[in-house]
Amino acid sequence: MKLQLALDRLTKEECTDILKETQSAIDFIEVGTGVIKEYGTSIIKEMKQSYPKHIIVADMKTCDAGKAEAVQAFEAGADITTVMAFAHDATIRDMVEVAKSYQKRVMVDLLGVDSKERIHELKELGVDLVSLHIGKDMQGDGKVATAELFSLLEEVRAEMEVSVAGGINEESLPQFLQHSPDILIVGSAITKADDKASVAQKMKEMILT
Repeated sequence: MKLQLALDRLTKEECTDILKETQSAIDFIEVGTGVIKEYGTSIIKEMKQSYPKHIIVADMKTCDAGKAEAVQAFEAGADITTVMAFAHDATIRDMVEVAKSYQKRVMVDLLGVDSKERIHELKELGVDLVSLHIGKDMQGDGKVATAELFSLLEEVRAEMEVSVAGGINEESLPQFLQHSPDILIVGSAITKADDKASVAQKMKEMILT
C-alpha cells in the first residue's frame, strides 16, 4: 500500500517546501490539476528531476484529446497521468495505448461514477488502475470518501489496482485500510497541517502496520 501526496491549490514554492518536509514518508507525488494549470507541464518535469525515485502522478483530469495530453504528461516526466471515467472510450483507449508505449500508466478518475457497468467497460478498454474519488466541491457539501465506495469495484477488484481520495485524514484512514487499497491519496490533511512531516509519517506508519 502506497501513500500519495496530492499537491493542489498551492504555489510552486509551497509545493517545494511541503515536499522537503514530507518526502521520506510518501511514495507518490501528485502534481494537482490546479498546479499544472498555473505552471504548465514544466512543473511536472521539475518534480521528476527533484524526486527521481518517487512516482510522479500528473493529475491532468483529461476529458478529450487523450493521446496528445498523455504524450504531454509523459514527455514531461510523469509516471502516471489521469483521465476522467466519463471521457469517451476512444479518449481512454488512446491514453492506455500511449502509456504502454512509454512504459507508463493511466489512472482513471471515477469522480461521479456510480455504475458498475462503466467499471466493466473501463476494464474492457484495458484500464488496470482507477481512483475512487470524492471531489473538493463535493466535500464542500459535506461529503467525504468512505469505505462504501469500494462496493463499486467488488466485481473487478482482483483485476484493477485501486486508489482512493477525498478528505482522508488520520481519523478516517482506518476504515479504508480494511479494504486494502493499493494507493491512499491524501491532500489537505498533510498540506495544511502545522507539522506536515509528523502527520505524513504517522499516516505512513498506519499504512504499514
